[in-house]
Amino acid sequence: LRNVVIITTCFLLVLGIYKTFANDVYSIEINKRSVDKEKAKIIDYYDNLKSNDIFKQQNFEPKEDNSVKNMDEAKKRIFELESKLRELEARMPKKHPDVRFLNYQARKRILITGGAGFVGSHLVDLLMMQGHEVIVADNFFTGRKRNVEHWLGHENFELIHHDIVNPLYIEVDEIYHLASPASPPHYMYNPVKTIKTNTLGTINMLGLAKRVSAKVLIASTSEVYGDPEVHPQPESYWGHVNPIGPRACYDEGKRVAETLSYAYAKQEKVNVRVARIFNTYGPRMHMNDGRVVSNFILQALRNEPITVYGNGSQTRSFQYITDLVDGLVALMASNYTQPVNIGNPIEHTIEEFAVIIKDIAGGTSKILKTAAVEDDPQRRKPDITKAREILNWSPKVSLQEGLKKTVTYFKKELQRSSHTQRNVFYPESINDVMSIN
Repeated sequence: LRNVVIITTCFLLVLGIYKTFANDVYSIEINKRSVDKEKAKIIDYYDNLKSNDIFKQQNFEPKEDNSVKNMDEAKKRIFELESKLRELEARMPKKHPDVRFLNYQARKRILITGGAGFVGSHLVDLLMMQGHEVIVADNFFTGRKRNVEHWLGHENFELIHHDIVNPLYIEVDEIYHLASPASPPHYMYNPVKTIKTNTLGTINMLGLAKRVSAKVLIASTSEVYGDPEVHPQPESYWGHVNPIGPRACYDEGKRVAETLSYAYAKQEKVNVRVARIFNTYGPRMHMNDGRVVSNFILQALRNEPITVYGNGSQTRSFQYITDLVDGLVALMASNYTQPVNIGNPIEHTIEEFAVIIKDIAGGTSKILKTAAVEDDPQRRKPDITKAREILNWSPKVSLQEGLKKTVTYFKKELQRSSHTQRNVFYPESINDVMSIN
């Protein structure tokens, strides 16, 4: 009996040990499967992290991974370092382009209204390189500070945020009055403001010129000729303008500005110059200003249809920006006080111009003709006889050369606008803009 009890007890112990071991093995197997499933979920999570599909497919939310946390900390640190770098860059002395030294007698103090705009900023470059002191007054409606920021901090340069509809009190020797929106979308956006700028603004600049005995150059436009019935247009042509059309705020504003100039010249003995500027293109144009050059280049670079309004037979004459500013400076330096056409007399149809831009930009754009624009002039070509004879000026840059530089600029602008990183502007070299190699 004793032996039976011992054997039975041993059997029960062995059975208990076996069950315990079996349960442990089963539990371990269950846990292993659970871990494997969890591991698989984590792998799936990281495989789909970039597309975020995991959050759509299942409710699994893993614990924060150290690598993700470290990445967030790294991004935060990079942002802090970039902020400090910007602060240091702002405090560092700038390397300005080399300028000519002029003695006190030769150096002039020159005001440019609208000097942060397309034309004005190139005029700033030329006058600064010549060694003059330049003051820019701009309300930044169409002008951009980055057009002139490469001169900020230079001892000969000053930038004033000012709307010339209000009087400006400053001592200067010469005034280039360029302030005014010049592209149809800009001046049609606020026609009353456009008229005020070209009337009240002109009165303020002529009044300033009277007070300080400064010469003043008024930037007029080929738009004063309207849709001309004389071709090419000499300065003696009175024009054919619709005074109440969609372009009238600009056209009539400039005509009044010319009238004011010669009224001040006659009555107040103000020394005036008037430049009638024809179509101009080049770097620093607004990409979306609505003018034919910027429209065609953007559409060509984006492989979009190049939109030609009307049948494309209307003509324009295009001059490169450096030719224009050379002409403005030559006119200011002359003793001639009557209006002078500043433009390129080589005429192109709009359709021809679209094809030229397409060829330079490359791509697969097609020419698309749409409905004509109201009051769009059919022909525009300057007679520059006076500019040649009196100023010894004529355009030097060919359309192909100028457009290549302009297309290159637009490519850089498109790349710049597509970046999501901090907005850094690297101005093109002065030599790239001021000369054609």
